[in-house]
Amino acid sequence: MPKRAVMTDKAAPAGGPYSHAVVAGDTIYLAGAIPALPDGTRVTGDFAEQAHAAFRNLAAVAEAAGASLDDAVRVGVYLRDFGDFPAMNEIYREYIKGDHLPVRTTLPVPLVGFDIEIDAVLYTGE
Repeated sequence: MPKRAVMTDKAAPAGGPYSHAVVAGDTIYLAGAIPALPDGTRVTGDFAEQAHAAFRNLAAVAEAAGASLDDAVRVGVYLRDFGDFPAMNEIYREYIKGDHLPVRTTLPVPLVGFDIEIDAVLYTGE
């Protein structure tokens, strides 16, 4: 199955030598999105500001790959402070919608310099 890498200037730049996304057939793998602007400037506000910025980046990459977050089948959420879990759930509902919600894993991790990172797997087949 052929695969193609996706990069977009509508999301924060990749933080290393990797693609924003890889499309492999009907499956799209989205790299971790952090709270940063498309010019690379980090969003350093409160948790809600950071979470919205990270979700906007993830959505922009999904769109650049020809899909949307509504196509998510798996979402990974990584929180610096697990106390932000309830706030993340509220914000999550604004970006991940539909009758068939994806599976999700949410983990506390020692993020440095930001409070949230999100990745996803999308499926665009029938």
